[in-house]
Amino acid sequence: MAVITVNEDVCKGCGLCIDACPKHIMEIDKSHLNKKGYHPARCNDQDSCIGCAFCATMCPDVAIKVEK
Repeated sequence: MAVITVNEDVCKGCGLCIDACPKHIMEIDKSHLNKKGYHPARCNDQDSCIGCAFCATMCPDVAIKVEK
């Protein structure tokens, strides 16, 4: 099982990770803002992650880490 970690303080909520995820488990967390004022991305189902790291590859801010 892979674990996705999003550095919320770096994420600007651009949504590129959401489009890149083949399992559709990334989403924008509308429940709070980070310290820059953006809604950060988050993984909504860690158990479904296949560890492809497409989300991390697409992130222009290097805010996502995928560990297998």
